[in-house]
Parts: sequence; structure tokens; C-alpha cells
Amino acid sequence: MNIRFLGAHNCESERTKLTSLLIDDILAIDAGAITSSLSLEAQQKIKAILLTHQHYDHVRDIPALAMNLFLHGASTTIYSIPVVHEIVTTHLLDEEIYPNFHQRPPRNPTLSFNIIEPLKPELIEGYSVLAVPVSHSVPAVGYQLTSPDGKIVFHTGDTGPGLASCWQHVSPQLLIIEVTASDKYKEEVAESGHLSPSLLKEELISFQELKGYLPRVVAVHMNPALEKEIAAEIAAVERELDCSISMGYEGMELKL
Repeated sequence: MNIRFLGAHNCESERTKLTSLLIDDILAIDAGAITSSLSLEAQQKIKAILLTHQHYDHVRDIPALAMNLFLHGASTTIYSIPVVHEIVTTHLLDEEIYPNFHQRPPRNPTLSFNIIEPLKPELIEGYSVLAVPVSHSVPAVGYQLTSPDGKIVFHTGDTGPGLASCWQHVSPQLLIIEVTASDKYKEEVAESGHLSPSLLKEELISFQELKGYLPRVVAVHMNPALEKEIAAEIAAVERELDCSISMGYEGMELKL
């Protein structure tokens, strides 16, 4: 399994892009940086997109990707919980903001939408995919992907504290988890459904107590202005827990 980090931040600039992962060139998790990171040819290879929730930085590139696919006669399938499907189709692909590409062209729409049921495994493009509810300011799920050869990654998407029930359903070799801000903003991020390094530490301890191990961890969704502070605090967590925690970055590639 090859995992490419198209975007690893929660704010966009000349050096940072919004959160988006690409698995083996054919499956994306979230759509914050798909069109800005991939060639037209690479975009056409994407067979499925898993959306964690409806916030703009996670769905933004859906309309632009749809236009590119439409103009090249290509298509893809989007998987999400019901509320995300409703938001994307009524507020982005609504014939006012952008064309309704889930009805165009009529005989073979550019976008197909599939509702995914949390905690019910689904086979998508050869991967076993499990959507797991997480704690955020809006309904949200993380995704565990298991490749045909048994490699397992879990991406939380945006989440706040309280992942104990989530951990019961996943057993990843690689955990990709958000850490939005430094501990200076611990209370604020917790209230808005996000994590800071010390909150991450608490969730990892919870994981280890339940599972008996800690997977390799990569942090994403960082605020670029706070990245140095976050990195220093995460390094301290890494030492305290004696595990591997890396900061994700645009263009990063990992192999499982």
C-alpha cells in the first residue's frame, strides 16, 4: 500500500495544502488538495473518494475534479455518510455554485454517490473499508483501509478527544490522525472537535491500553502558523510514549 499525502494542513498557502490522502493512485480520502496536487491524467485514475465530513477544507476540490473528469469523459465514485452527500449535492453541485455532475452526462454521470454505513465493512476497489464514527463538531467518520495483502491504515479525519469507542473497531499498522494546534490552544481545539499534542497523548494511551500496542503515527491537519510549536510538543509525546510519531507534509509518501 502506497500512501501519498497531497495535503497535510488545515490552511492553504504557497507551501501548505488542505488535507487529502491518495492510496495506490486510485483511492482518495478527503478532497482538500486533489486538483492542486495531481495532473489531469492522475486525477482520472482516481476510482473512489472517501469523504470524512462536510467541512470545506475536506470537500473543496470535488467540483473542480468533477469538471476535469467530465471534460475527459471520466468518472469516479464518492463515498460518504448521508449528511455529507446532502451538503455536497445541495450546496456545491447545485447548478448555482457549479454544475450538477452527479446527473451529467445523463446516461453516465461523472460522479456517483454511495452512502456508506458506519461500522459496516464495505469492499471498495479491492480494499476492505470500514467507516468509524469520530468526535467532531459535525457528524464525521474516519476510515480504516485494509489492502488485499493485509496492510492496514486508519485515518481519523478531523476528530476531538474521546476516541476510546473508535479504537475498539480498528487495528491499524499506521494511524494518520489530526493535530490541529499546539497545547496553548488545548481547550479551544477540544471544544471545536480537534486535538493538540497532549490530547493526542491521551488518545494514544487509550489505544495502547485497549490494543496492547501503538502503531506508527503520522499527524496531519496542522495549523501552519503553529507547526513549530506542534512539532516540539509532538516530539515530547513521542519520547514519553516511546513510539514513532511523524509530522505529515505535502508530497510525503509512505509504504506499508
